[in-house]
Amino acid sequence: MFRLRSFGVHSRRLFHSGAVTRDQVLDQLQVCSTEDQVFDVVGRNKAKLSASHVGCAVGLLWQFQRERPQMLRTVELVRNHPQFLTLRVLAENKIGLMDDVSVVDMLYDVLRLNVEQHDSLVQQLVTEAWNRLDRFQMPTLSKFAVCLSDQFLQHSPLMGQITDIVSQRLNSIQDARVLTTLMVSVSSLVSPPLRDALIVKADALLDRMDPLHFNNPRRVVQFLRNIRHIHRPLLEKCNQILLQNIPHLDADHISIVLGLYQSMQFNNCDFRLAAKRRLMELMDTGADPATFTKLFASLGPMAGQGIREGLESTALLLADELSAHQALGVLETMEEMQCRNLQLINKLAGIIFKNLETYRAVEIARITQTLILLHCQNPEIFSRLRIKLLHYLQDSVYPYEVTMLTRVLSMLPSPRLDEGVLSRVSAVIPQCNLNDLNTFAMVVAKWIRNDPSYRHNTRSRYVRLLQSLNRCGHERLHQFHRLDVLLEEAKYLSGEWFEEMLLEESMVTTRRLIDQISWTNVPELAVYLTRTNYRCDTMLDRIAAVTVANIDKIHYSATYATLLPFAVLNYDPPTAEEFFHVCVQHFTPYISSFDPHLLVLLAYALAMADYFPEDVIREIFTVDFLAKLDAQLETLPDALNMRVRLRLMELNRAVCLECPEFQVPWFHERYCAQLQKRVNSSVSAAQQQIHKMLGEVLGSIGCARVGVLTPYFYSVDFEFVLDRHLQPIPYSEPSPLHISENGKVRWESKSADRERAELPPGARRVALDFLDSKSFCRTSRQMKGEAMMRKRHLEILGYHVLQIPHFEWNSMELSTPDAWRDYLRKKIFSELP
Repeated sequence: MFRLRSFGVHSRRLFHSGAVTRDQVLDQLQVCSTEDQVFDVVGRNKAKLSASHVGCAVGLLWQFQRERPQMLRTVELVRNHPQFLTLRVLAENKIGLMDDVSVVDMLYDVLRLNVEQHDSLVQQLVTEAWNRLDRFQMPTLSKFAVCLSDQFLQHSPLMGQITDIVSQRLNSIQDARVLTTLMVSVSSLVSPPLRDALIVKADALLDRMDPLHFNNPRRVVQFLRNIRHIHRPLLEKCNQILLQNIPHLDADHISIVLGLYQSMQFNNCDFRLAAKRRLMELMDTGADPATFTKLFASLGPMAGQGIREGLESTALLLADELSAHQALGVLETMEEMQCRNLQLINKLAGIIFKNLETYRAVEIARITQTLILLHCQNPEIFSRLRIKLLHYLQDSVYPYEVTMLTRVLSMLPSPRLDEGVLSRVSAVIPQCNLNDLNTFAMVVAKWIRNDPSYRHNTRSRYVRLLQSLNRCGHERLHQFHRLDVLLEEAKYLSGEWFEEMLLEESMVTTRRLIDQISWTNVPELAVYLTRTNYRCDTMLDRIAAVTVANIDKIHYSATYATLLPFAVLNYDPPTAEEFFHVCVQHFTPYISSFDPHLLVLLAYALAMADYFPEDVIREIFTVDFLAKLDAQLETLPDALNMRVRLRLMELNRAVCLECPEFQVPWFHERYCAQLQKRVNSSVSAAQQQIHKMLGEVLGSIGCARVGVLTPYFYSVDFEFVLDRHLQPIPYSEPSPLHISENGKVRWESKSADRERAELPPGARRVALDFLDSKSFCRTSRQMKGEAMMRKRHLEILGYHVLQIPHFEWNSMELSTPDAWRDYLRKKIFSELP
């Protein structure tokens, strides 16, 4: 019945208005149920086949394939059948007789049947469609745009014409499927005004469509990912529709959505938990390699240890049936899972080794990086990969590809630097963006470290390359005239080269473009300032002013990113009270809509800034919220999981110390004890030096304790007690520095639950902390929010807190033992109240 309905579309094209003669060829095609029957009709009626008959036959061939599971399709057999060649020749000869819809349908179907894009039929169909482009109806235009995307023509002049037509006729589109398909196709060419218009149109059509058509919101998410524009309201609307459709999604669709979310850094708790449950339901149905690969990629990173082991066992059983690209997909997922199943790694590496010739340049780079990170021990495959990487590098003309290949090559051990690589890098540097330049700088630093002949005869080539990188980096920063473009390129910049060579210049450029700071880019700019650890009061003031003036336009979830630099960098703008108040008031009505982990991070940032909104604190410290947070943490990457757990502990500690009226219990004692056992940091040379001299200043080494754990598990570098006359009081037990077996000096740790001795009347307990560069903002001596919060908490715990900044201890003024002792003496006996 399905085939009869689908065939009706083709059959209507066969009859001109008023025609009454029965079409016998059509009747024969209409009863076909297999490809062989279609080919039989074609073979017996070659001379009678019209353009409509050819279109109908090709459409049926693809229809039969589409109805089958991927593993049961026989596209290659169809394409290589003699009668399919007949159809292609007839189609090529009858293109001029086809109507507009038939031309595009024919192109779509032959591409789905894997006819090469350089085939003369495909090229003539594209040309014919191009000639008719202006008269296409929007559904036909949408399908044609998909065909162009299939041929990697997203940036072609033809796609540019389609983009222009979409812009002119956008109001006429009333079908969400047509619109979302066009959005994805033209995403690489949309202007900001067209982007905004498409978002408004999509938002309206999603409200009117059948919610079961989940591919529409999925394509909208793909569009937002492609244009790198996180429009939160539309993204959340799409997420809600996808969430409703979880019971109807298979592993393939879930894998696509999770991949899109991951690339957008959008971690929606409800979707991840629902997807995890659905994928676990599908585990028993993933017997074929294609389905299992998607299941493994989606469920593996979210699953617990037991399920992971089951997936790995199944992967080992199916390994021999995996295609080259499926093997790569499983291998990359294993790296994401930090899997160390050597048997499975070696098995997949063997499959990849046999299929190296089938991979493109970007895939060879991915394979190399993944095998290195998985610690694969196979010198032969790495040798072949190096040869392939060098080959692709020499042929590549794309800067991003040269960057990627060079970065991966630098991960492989090499006795010497290949001159071809050096010349290729030098050639593309002037065309590179900031991200590429930063990557090359890190690669050059690695080459210098690994080149034993650097000091003798290769210094000049490295120096010349670094000089070229520095020059191009500064030139690129000077060329920026749009703040949004700068923020996009600087989004992931990090490392010594950027921080030492370009950070200051990037801030100069940002200040030059300060008038372009708006509510749309405030969150991105705030994240950039936080990540670079650079406190620029002028920009922070502008962020605060723009936020206060436009708070209703900023999505509630973006308030976390907006507030973060003020908390982390310990800066209060002139309108600090109003700024924090309007932000808190803006997101408070939505606290139940926040992802649990994001609400914890937001509350911790506010705590650093000494803000404790009661509604937020009470929401977090409820049994239901903490249960939901636990469930979400199981689905998050390990690094994020550990970070959120640590922030929850620190928030719990801050609330207990600073807001006892909330009556939130301290429930992290066991967590902190376990953390203390795992983390036992070595002391620095400066701290050892301070400990020794502190004993001399106080009169005895027994007057100071080292690495003392306070209640609520703060670790104090040095603790001592002074009586009312500022005289040191010796401890009954000494606190020596312990030497571990590997020769490292480690702190002695006192148990957090050990009874603290009562102080004599008038005595004071002093905490002396050495503050390294991590406690201060970059390029300034301003203390960061975390260090200030720690000081507040130690004071609440009864300490008088003294701090030794690294830039004071290591200054030119303190270059002798006497000067250091005088510094400590002044710090202790003059700064205490």
